Amino acid sequence: MSKRKFQTEVNQLLHLIIHSLYSSKEIFLRELISNASDALDKLKYLTLTDDTFKSIKYDPKIEISYLDKDNKLLTVSDCGIGMNKDGLAKNLGTIARSGTKQFLENLTGDSKKDSSLIGQFGVGKSGYSIDNSVRKTAGTDIVLHLNDEGKEFVNRWEIQNIIKKYSNHIPFPIFLHYEEEKYDKKGEVKGKEKKTDQVNTASAFWKRPKSELKKKDYNEFYKTISQDHEDPMMHIHTQAEGTLDYTTLFYIPKIAPFDLFQVDHQAGVKLYVKRVFITEDDKELMPSYLRFVRGIIDSEDLPLNVSREILQKNRILAKIKSNSVKKILSELTALTKKKEKYLEFYEQYGRLLKEGAYQDFENRDTLLELLKFKSSKTDDYTSLEEYVDRMKEDQKSIYHITGENEESLRNSPLLEMYNGKDMEVLIMDDPFDEIIIPSLQKYKEKPFKSVHHSDAADDLKTEDSKSDKKDLKPLVKKIKKVLGEQVKDVLVSSRLNESPSCIVADQNDPTAKMQEMFKAMGQSTMPDVKPILEINPEHKIVKKMKALGKTKTFEDLCWLLYEQAMLIEGVKLPNPATFVTRLNNFLIKSI
Repeated sequence: MSKRKFQTEVNQLLHLIIHSLYSSKEIFLRELISNASDALDKLKYLTLTDDTFKSIKYDPKIEISYLDKDNKLLTVSDCGIGMNKDGLAKNLGTIARSGTKQFLENLTGDSKKDSSLIGQFGVGKSGYSIDNSVRKTAGTDIVLHLNDEGKEFVNRWEIQNIIKKYSNHIPFPIFLHYEEEKYDKKGEVKGKEKKTDQVNTASAFWKRPKSELKKKDYNEFYKTISQDHEDPMMHIHTQAEGTLDYTTLFYIPKIAPFDLFQVDHQAGVKLYVKRVFITEDDKELMPSYLRFVRGIIDSEDLPLNVSREILQKNRILAKIKSNSVKKILSELTALTKKKEKYLEFYEQYGRLLKEGAYQDFENRDTLLELLKFKSSKTDDYTSLEEYVDRMKEDQKSIYHITGENEESLRNSPLLEMYNGKDMEVLIMDDPFDEIIIPSLQKYKEKPFKSVHHSDAADDLKTEDSKSDKKDLKPLVKKIKKVLGEQVKDVLVSSRLNESPSCIVADQNDPTAKMQEMFKAMGQSTMPDVKPILEINPEHKIVKKMKALGKTKTFEDLCWLLYEQAMLIEGVKLPNPATFVTRLNNFLIKSI
């Protein structure tokens, strides 16, 4: 027996690697299985290409045994290429060399392209020895002497769970040998029985040719990786070769996962490297607005020991991510041609696409084409492209109104002028639109313009006669004096036809509803910007107010014009009781 020490630099790195390279100690089993899979891959290649190995019976499998449970021994065996004495001495004490990397470097042409070897490094303790041994077949036995910290792994269910989690799709059968207690009819233990189960499925589903797979196959696989009982809405399977070699299989659930809008939502995409599971807890694999996507990314180019920090900066993964996002959006664009099917998708995930248009500048044009909105001219959803196609020749902007209730928005005083001119306004009843739409700025050179802002009517309003404006100046001044600091200004409206008043925001100010929403979200530092009150000079109430002096009735009318306009906008009144008292006083007078 010859005792040897690791190279100096290896000794210095081992502690760091053992304690920092992997986030979970169960990874050791994944690594050993990966190395065994490599050994089987190498032997398979040699039996096909090297006459020296063609006589070897090739029966690929990996066997795991914990029959010596009391002594905490766990054995991982394969019937792969194995190593001779020189090979052991050459590779055992060296970081980043299990023989696989050099083997790959020696391959050329199609042989190199077709190889799918996994492990590229191996680590051990502070020393090792080499002795002669006899084995009936080619291969390797790894016997692990587990300490108290590792005794949890001498357990059938623990081993099965680890294999299913990390190595389920290793392309060779993995057999688990274990002992099970036998019981007599009285329920007493009468001995132990040796059993063997195949633990993995022994094939990477996503690596199989798409021509071999049916919709049922895709649906069943989806259920195994998502814990969803429903079939998915759709799947997207991509097998890319060239500058980057990778496979992706993405699914869109039929029903949106419940935690999509929770801070601690579960990431839905798993990362594999050469069919070996790396992580399912990395939210960098997909942009946040595609967090509803479930599936797999399998790269042939990433190293197995890739850490979370490396993933965030890795150019290979960044390119795969970028390509994957474009592929998913492309498939969704194609889905828009199936109107009913796309609306099923949009009902579940439309808000996230808006989030994407807000976040993802690179893909904003594509995302804008995917957005759908309700409209003042139709009860159906409409796209921005459809809206622009219907725009009048002299229309300069894409008009929209935001709020929380579709019916209230359709009946808003702010739409009176647009309805009167047969001009379409997008109805945005998702509170999220208040934040998203202003950031989009324009679509096909047409700016978005909120009807909640004072300048929205500038494109459409007609000039009022100078005499009318002059006649209303005293009334406007009196109303402004009554309301005081509650309003930024009082103006004569050109947008109202039927309602006596409305509130709008100054051109660069947030709307009253937006301010309310931000405060509800805890944005206490947001400035308290006052609305502008607009009055309809043709309304009977406004006309009668012109004849009233500075009486209590006049003051109550001023406040009622302001408060009803706030209510129609969906803004909570600071003092509802006072509003009700004013309203009751007028009801008493009218009875």
